[in-house]
Amino acid sequence: MTKIGILSKIFGKKKPKNSSYAQMMTGNVPIFSQYGTDIYSYDVVQQAIRCIVSEVKKLQPRHIREGTNNRDITAVRGNIQTVLDCPNPVMTTTEFLEKITWLLLLNYNAFIIPFYDVWADKDGTEIRSYRQLYPIQPSNVEFIEDSKGDLYVHFTFSNGYDTTLNYDDVIHIKYNYSVNEYMGGNSNGQPDNQALLKTLGLNDILLTGVAKAMQSSYAVNGIVKYNTMMDNGTIEKALKEMERKLANSENGFLPLDLKCEFEPIKNEVSLVDADTLEFIDSKILRHWGVPLCILTGDYTKEQYEAFYQKTIEPIVIALSQAFTKKIFTSRQLSFGNKIQFYPKDCVFMSTAETLEMIRLLGDTGSLYENEKRVFLGLPPLPELEGVRKMSLNYVDVDIANEYQMGGDTDERQISKRKKKS
Repeated sequence: MTKIGILSKIFGKKKPKNSSYAQMMTGNVPIFSQYGTDIYSYDVVQQAIRCIVSEVKKLQPRHIREGTNNRDITAVRGNIQTVLDCPNPVMTTTEFLEKITWLLLLNYNAFIIPFYDVWADKDGTEIRSYRQLYPIQPSNVEFIEDSKGDLYVHFTFSNGYDTTLNYDDVIHIKYNYSVNEYMGGNSNGQPDNQALLKTLGLNDILLTGVAKAMQSSYAVNGIVKYNTMMDNGTIEKALKEMERKLANSENGFLPLDLKCEFEPIKNEVSLVDADTLEFIDSKILRHWGVPLCILTGDYTKEQYEAFYQKTIEPIVIALSQAFTKKIFTSRQLSFGNKIQFYPKDCVFMSTAETLEMIRLLGDTGSLYENEKRVFLGLPPLPELEGVRKMSLNYVDVDIANEYQMGGDTDERQISKRKKKS
């Protein structure tokens, strides 16, 4: 089915009968406008957000299933993984992640509509087959509830289309989720950019002042004084002659006769010092949790680790939990199904350090094989489910002496004899 055919199914869906606005603890009406782009025109903001987006788009979404011990993890192949690998006809996985991250950071809310077919098996269990995932950008959002207390969300778009969907069928990711019950951002469900806009305004004033100061330094560079008395016509003729000499002086030297005297004007341009400009930039970057070293790409492993844990990891966790909550039914959740976003290309531990950690734990049989892959940022494999190996270079401390002295080297036989004794 084409994109237009898919989206036409959601547009025009009406609000449920006997519905009313959802209740809020504050007593306000849950109607929210989505306008968070007033800061997008600033280059520092774009650069900071781009740093975050560039890391998030490296994530690899995987459908996994955790064992009963919450340790043994296996990958699950099926329609869910297929739609994660190809969300919709116009987006790759990286483009999909890039889109929702930009929407999240600019609006503090990101909405994704999953399209799926649903039916019941012979036991009456609900089965879903997912086809596509579409991020949307509504201009207005309303939360309503029907007579049963079920929560719905009504979207209005800038082109005039609108639709109403069950909130359980909408993946909603919130950023800076604080005072509002339904939306990320401030009490109106919007980004609170007032403090940031003041800093951006100051930065704009400083940069504009620098530009004007540099332009004024080329306005008047000197005065030509004529040492004779001239009438107005002679002055005008002399000015034209001076302009001609300035235009023809390609080597920087200006020919003058004895009647003229040139007095240079010393231009002292007062520019904003570099420390002040760097402080303003750093203050803007701190708003997004992006240090200057990350922006310039000149960072150490420790600096990137701090950036990942402070800024990227909370977004990764939010994505995983939001997708897991809305993709799976309650029954599927009870069997350990999850959507996990693996940071294969943005893990901060070096390969050598990771391999050493795996060797130390893996040799003693403390890790499942799929756990080793997860530590490397790789998705688990179905064929490695429940597989756990250890090195034969280690022996139980209780039988180490007998083993070393050349006795019965079969540890199982030794253990049996010890139990009998």
